[in-house]
Amino acid sequence: MKLISWNVNGLRACVGKNFLDFFNEIDADIFCIQESKLQEGQIDLDLPGYYQYWNYAEKKGYSGTAIFTKQEPLSVSYGIGIEEHDKEGRVITLEFDKFYMITVYTPNSQNELARLSYRMEWEDAFLAYLKDLEKNKPVVFCGDLNVAHKEIDLKNPKTNRKNAGFTDEEREKFSCLLENGFIDTFRYFYPDVEGIYSWWSYRFQARAKNAGWRIDYFLVSECLKENLKGAHIHTEILGSDHCPVECTLDF
Repeated sequence: MKLISWNVNGLRACVGKNFLDFFNEIDADIFCIQESKLQEGQIDLDLPGYYQYWNYAEKKGYSGTAIFTKQEPLSVSYGIGIEEHDKEGRVITLEFDKFYMITVYTPNSQNELARLSYRMEWEDAFLAYLKDLEKNKPVVFCGDLNVAHKEIDLKNPKTNRKNAGFTDEEREKFSCLLENGFIDTFRYFYPDVEGIYSWWSYRFQARAKNAGWRIDYFLVSECLKENLKGAHIHTEILGSDHCPVECTLDF
């Protein structure tokens, strides 16, 4: 089963570039996106053979997620069931026979860490949501988690120590996910690989210089370790400031 996650940074703009070419070529079983930046009715995406599920932010042109899946899920839910966290269209959960599939767009801590305290609340609430689902069946979740976990996960760790996405607090919350039995699938297969990133700033020719961050992930419940078949980051795919990430599972 091939799973893809891509922060498209505005789906309409991405469709105007190469989104559909990549979508059709990769032929994923499940394709998750973040930062659709859409309201309902603003795009009519023709994806033959896929069921489409969308979660929109109340604020226009902001956040938003979607999942496109070949197999119809048993159930679908939007958000994590807490009103203060569910106004920005950040989470969709599909239930399948053997697992839950979640797309998530984690809140950015923003300049001068203006939203770091909210981010910490979100992290705790989201982990509790994951663990609650896990009581029923294993969980696969993916998306832009807005954190580079270790120094190996970004080009310039020393100059970013106190910047959003690489604070001690955010990195600790990611460690907490791992301690709670979730596997970072890319690092499972490539524990020591350097220089592979999923996001590059549009400024300072960052992508050309590969001055990037690995902030887009697939994580799976520990019990799915034997099902893992591969992980890949499609650094060659343009169209957004993020590139798609992939996970292959055998069910």
